[in-house]
Amino acid sequence: MHTRLWRLLLAGLALLIGAEPLAAAEVKVLTAGAMRGVLEALLPEFEKTTGHKVILDNATAGTLAKRIAGGEAFDLAIITPVAIDEAARGGKIVGPRVDLAKVGIGVAVKEGAPAPDISTVEAFRQALLAAKSVAYIDPKAGGSSGIYFDGLIDRLGIGAEVRAKARLKAGGYVADLVASGEAELAVHQISEILPVKGARLVGPLPAPVQNSTVYSAGLGAAANDAAAAKALLDHLASPSAAAVLNAKGMEKP
Repeated sequence: MHTRLWRLLLAGLALLIGAEPLAAAEVKVLTAGAMRGVLEALLPEFEKTTGHKVILDNATAGTLAKRIAGGEAFDLAIITPVAIDEAARGGKIVGPRVDLAKVGIGVAVKEGAPAPDISTVEAFRQALLAAKSVAYIDPKAGGSSGIYFDGLIDRLGIGAEVRAKARLKAGGYVADLVASGEAELAVHQISEILPVKGARLVGPLPAPVQNSTVYSAGLGAAANDAAAAKALLDHLASPSAAAVLNAKGMEKP
């Protein structure tokens, strides 16, 4: 009897040893560009620990909102709170919205170029007027910083002057245009200025005209692997992510 039981246990152990491990998931993340640097810093640990593979797809918040509304499949979306809430109302996102990060807008110049005075609203206004060219995200592309800045220059009474010398970018890093010499000043979210080699952050916009954007996450209603997507969201929202956020020019909301 004991021999038979022992043989059954050995057979079961052999089956367990020979069994293939559970397949790792591929997690598709739609993310606004401002979160790109944070994700690239946090994902290696997550992939190493879980075995999952994360596929990042970066675009402006407006572009991503349209793609989600159009029915594109994804596991996790990281965009603005308004876009997440709208997608949830449309049945594209499930579960509670999770606010991950907050970032303000800054001004950049080419590395080695003199930094303009932007310490006050009037100084910032004069710096924009004095610059030969100003780069920012094309508002039509749906980028939050571009939409805000395009409205701000009107409020400052210099909309026509700045637009006449604007260097618009549909997406990506606006500071690339100052690094390459195509623009004298760049106005973009701070987290999207810091990673650009050849560009230097002058500083944030003056407090009275600063605009901070919150980035939130939501799980896709048609996620390929909901458990893997939730594990990634938990990783991004964990206390250990705070140090990475700060290093990338962002902070917890």
